[in-house]
Amino acid sequence: MTTEIWIIDDERSIRDSLSQTLDIEGFMPKTFASAKEALSQLDSAFEGVIISDINMPQMDGIAFLNHALAVDKEFSIVMLTGHGDISTAVSAMRGGAYDFLEKPFSTDHLLDVIRRGLDKRNLVIENRELRRELEQQSAPGPRILGNCAEIKQLRRTLSYLKDKESPLLMQGERGTGKELAARFMHDHSERQDEPFISLKCRLVPDSGIEQELFGNPTDTNTFSSKHGKIFSARKGTLFLDGIEALPQATQRKLSIALRNTVDMPRVIASTRVDLQQSARLQKFDQSLYEILSSITLHFPPLREREEDTYLICQNFLRTTASRFGIAPPNLNADHKAKMAQYTWPGNVTELRNFAERWVLMGEEQALSESVTSEENDHTSLAERLTKVERSILFDALNRHNGRLKEVQQELGLARKTLYEKLKKHHLDKESFKA
Repeated sequence: MTTEIWIIDDERSIRDSLSQTLDIEGFMPKTFASAKEALSQLDSAFEGVIISDINMPQMDGIAFLNHALAVDKEFSIVMLTGHGDISTAVSAMRGGAYDFLEKPFSTDHLLDVIRRGLDKRNLVIENRELRRELEQQSAPGPRILGNCAEIKQLRRTLSYLKDKESPLLMQGERGTGKELAARFMHDHSERQDEPFISLKCRLVPDSGIEQELFGNPTDTNTFSSKHGKIFSARKGTLFLDGIEALPQATQRKLSIALRNTVDMPRVIASTRVDLQQSARLQKFDQSLYEILSSITLHFPPLREREEDTYLICQNFLRTTASRFGIAPPNLNADHKAKMAQYTWPGNVTELRNFAERWVLMGEEQALSESVTSEENDHTSLAERLTKVERSILFDALNRHNGRLKEVQQELGLARKTLYEKLKKHHLDKESFKA
């Protein structure tokens, strides 16, 4: 166990005795000689149990209880009382204390009360996180989908870090959702009304990346040009995708800016490589790595989130179909099994593209390109184009129930051309009629 248990008592012998007992049992005891001292360090993020004596000078246990419950009315606070103070302890419980311990008490009773108090506090915190997560996932804007343990923890961490000022690093394979997560943090933060600017470092030539970031520096301030991304995003968020692609001279300049310049945006960087190894091999600036890596988030590949693939695919199918005003395809057990067998090297990005192909080009084309095989397609360009053309025709005929005039209008084909293509691909309009 690593949860803190606070002990508040003006008698040192009581503090030491309880602290030793809890330490032996694997807890993390923290002692306070006065209620005021404990109150000055207490906030609503506290996850443990507080044990407080009732009779103390300056601020007694009842006053502490009232002040503490004003910070968080669901703290687990246990009152210590002597035989003559039972009525006071009962009143304290009516006022919001979790329980009380009458001196003298056995170690077993003490541990039982603490464990129950911890269970209650953990449940409170878990429910709050679930409510907060539900609110964020129901709000407009990007959502982080998934039910696996890693993604649940990632969502909690993103929510906790969203309003922090410090830079952070997102590490994961291509397509694992790093930019989506950065947008999620921005959209749910105090910066949501300020700019979110994304710069794909791999796509900007080395000769132009410094000007892209910093603009044309003035003589008075190297980083204040109004034409650079840093200035444009200064009160918002700057997302640097593929930061390992920055030239080392630019890395050093960015490191100086992050350390010394005021009015910097919140910088979130992403990478597909092991930056620690790159810094060790002097392929990445050590100073910049130290700044960014103080907070590092790891994004698991989709192949390690097998239970989430089906959920995410369903979401992509629904949103794509809604965008184009058509009914979403239905997934069955066979589809689910095929998706589970595939390793999705392009991760969530590949899954989204797969879902969009399914909606727009039909199941046959989507499955043939993504899920039925991971082997390289050695067919010729002409053969691939033929497959795509047949899939488009098949999907249009299916959506229009075989009505050729509507298919002709949608695809922009002359009547003769449409008939020729139907004959070429062995498609009969009658088989599509409802």
